Amino acid sequence: MKPYTVIYKLKTFYVRDSRPSRPSKNTEEPAKLTTPAEVAQLARAIFKTLDADKEHFVVLCLNQRNRLNGYKHVSTGSLTASLVHPREVFTAALELRAAAVVFVHNHPSGDPAPSADDVEITRRLREAGELLGFRVLDHIILGRDRHYSFQDADEREALKRELGILPRSKKSSRPRNRRQKQTRK
Repeated sequence: MKPYTVIYKLKTFYVRDSRPSRPSKNTEEPAKLTTPAEVAQLARAIFKTLDADKEHFVVLCLNQRNRLNGYKHVSTGSLTASLVHPREVFTAALELRAAAVVFVHNHPSGDPAPSADDVEITRRLREAGELLGFRVLDHIILGRDRHYSFQDADEREALKRELGILPRSKKSSRPRNRRQKQTRK
């Protein structure tokens, strides 16, 4: 696993890969993030600098080649929640000239399983990112010794559906609200 150095600059954080490397033309080349495990490792280095008993939300901003431009700590919440609005998230992405983003937040309880609120904010952020032209690569939740990746979970679910392990979702024929009931009569 590679070590990282965190640098503070203009209220936005830039991250530099601090591992020794072979000489190249560009020695300050940013870290390339290709897997959720690599993102989680980098995020753990970032979260070490934050208050561990509160929930924090961070956006990692990547360039077109998935190399890290920098990150922004968007929100600090309470023990169980962190308020996040797409406006703040994508303002940071614009400031850092991102082509793609990865969202990361922690669960102080240590359990990285997503809550219903986590699923909802991920959906909203994906929609907003698509509208603004950002590639939303993943949302990762850090637990004590493990992490949860929405990208990995989506891929697993799609594979299970493809293999016939999970049934395709069926739309309910039952009316959802009164207006639908009235129009059916």
